[in-house]
Amino acid sequence: MSNVLRTIKSIILWSYGRTTWQYDVLCVLIVAFVFLTPKTWFEQGKLDGRGLHQNGFMAAERLFLRPEFLGPNPDAQAVERGVQRVTGRPGLKVKSWRALRTEDGQIAVYEVDIE
Repeated sequence: MSNVLRTIKSIILWSYGRTTWQYDVLCVLIVAFVFLTPKTWFEQGKLDGRGLHQNGFMAAERLFLRPEFLGPNPDAQAVERGVQRVTGRPGLKVKSWRALRTEDGQIAVYEVDIE
């Protein structure tokens, strides 16, 4: 049993040199893992056209909406309806929103924080 524990300890602490067969086996295992691992294991979820992950969760907590989309002088309900329409999720709530203006005072976009 002591021999097995010594081998496990050697593997965990990696006491093998670069010219040993154990090192070569580890390198082959690493290369095999890199090239044979399915790509889906590393995907974090792609965004669809509405800014939603494939799993349906929101990808961001902040949206930017063009003023043409919300109309002139939108109120809180108009902003919330606009966010729900863009995301396709009727239950979303708006925490806060603000108009971002260009240098000449025109509204460029509305920055909306969502829950």
